[in-house]
This record gives sequence, C-alpha cells and structure tokens, in this order.
Amino acid sequence: MADSPARKAPQAHEARVVRTERLTPHMVRVALGGEGLSGFATDGSTDAYVKLVFPAPGVTYPEPFDMGRIREEFPREQWPTTRTYTVRAWDPAHRELVIDFVVHGDEGLAGPWAARVQPGETIRLLGPGGGYAPDPAADWHLLAGDESALPAIAAALEQMPTGAVVHAFVEVAGPAEEQKITTPDGVTVTWLHRGDRAVGEALITAVRDLAFPPGDVHAFVHGEAGAVKDLRRHLRLDRGVPLARLSISGYWRLGKSDEAWRAIKRDWNAQVEREQEPQD
Repeated sequence: MADSPARKAPQAHEARVVRTERLTPHMVRVALGGEGLSGFATDGSTDAYVKLVFPAPGVTYPEPFDMGRIREEFPREQWPTTRTYTVRAWDPAHRELVIDFVVHGDEGLAGPWAARVQPGETIRLLGPGGGYAPDPAADWHLLAGDESALPAIAAALEQMPTGAVVHAFVEVAGPAEEQKITTPDGVTVTWLHRGDRAVGEALITAVRDLAFPPGDVHAFVHGEAGAVKDLRRHLRLDRGVPLARLSISGYWRLGKSDEAWRAIKRDWNAQVEREQEPQD
C-alpha cells in the first residue's frame, strides 16, 4: 500500500493593516493588504478562514517564516499563538483581505489586537482553508449562528444564487449589534437578541420553531459549541438532515479559553458524532 501523502503546511503570508472600522459596539473590521498577499487565494468557500499568528513576546523567528521549523527548533513557550478567523471578503484585484473581529474589551488576544491596531502595522497569517459554499442546486438554505459565525453567514448570503430560498438566523447581544448585509431579493436576516438569556438559547428556539420548507436543505450552523451540539442533534435526528448537507461546528466553547477549547475540540466532536448519528 502506498504511503499517504504528507499533509501540506498552510502557506504563510505577511499582511499590512490598511484600515480599521468599528462596525458595531462589539465588532471591528480590519482590512489587510500589501505585497505579502500576492500569493493569497481562496477557493470560493464562504467559510474560508485564516490563522492569524501572534509572536511570543520578545521572540524573533527566522525567515522565511515556517511554523514547522519553529516548532522543531524553539521551546514550546516560544511558539507563536494562532487564532482562526473567517475571511469576510477577499478582493484579489486590489489584494485586500477583510476580517471581522468580535471584541469584548481586553478579553482574549485577537479581539484586543483588532481594537488597537493601526494602519501600517503588519501581521502574519496562515492559510486559507475552508470547505462550505451555498449549493445552488439546493431547494433551500438554512444559515444559523452567533456573532462568531456572522462573517461566514454574511459571505454566504452575498453568494446566494438569484431566487434562493434562505432562512438566516443570527443571534447577537442586542439591536446595536445588527449589521447591514447584502442579501438576495426576498431574503432577510432574522436577528435574535440574546439579552439576558444564555448564549445560543434564542438560536436553538428559532431553528426548532422553523417550519422547514419542502425539499433538499443545505445548512450552515456554527457558533458556541453547546448550542451547536443541541442544533446538530435536532437537525440530524429530528429533521433527518443528511450529514453531507450539513456544515456544522462549534467555533468556541462557553467557559473555555481558545487554547482549552482547541485542545478538546477533536474529541468533543467525535463524541457528539457517536451520540447523535441515527441508528440503523
């Protein structure tokens, strides 16, 4: 049996901050550009993502930047920290990459960076990856998520074919967090205001209460892992949505840091799949 091909390391790019914009009280947009993005390209996925690279304080890495080499030659405490973010938009003609960040004060790493970064500063990124785009052959589409999934949901709405039937639900803290999104004619976003309710509660209720249109659904459901787990069970077991027609994942986990969630995410997902797949 032939050996499996080695997994290709994600390409590293160095980007320059072009501008920033406060979209809502808790969402900041950062536009990146520069010659370092000359080799950047997406494959049309509306959930395309990159990993932003934050160096360990006081550490300089050899050029050309190579995460594999760094992990081999540097002690673990000197490795860069990465954060995964959706590509909100990529304009190859102008070589401009747009990323939206959820910001909650000084909480986290990438959010505070986005809130304070100035034009002209640089950042490295790896990627892109991705795998979902709305299937134009689907009879209808379901898009559901919280703030963390909003960039991907907005990108998906902008790529929907004319005449698409779409039910889009986005849970945010309150009215001030709503955004203007370009949608196909006849399609509107249902904004769900969390208020004092638990994260994901409004989203779960909205999807469960939806009268599903007939026919083949292509669904994109992402956000807080606990809520996503509940919705996955509902879509797979109650609604019978085939796994192949469902892009679903927990982007984050309530009560867990990004590192802590990434450490358990693979096992968490495997357990959810074992628990929730329909039995013959």
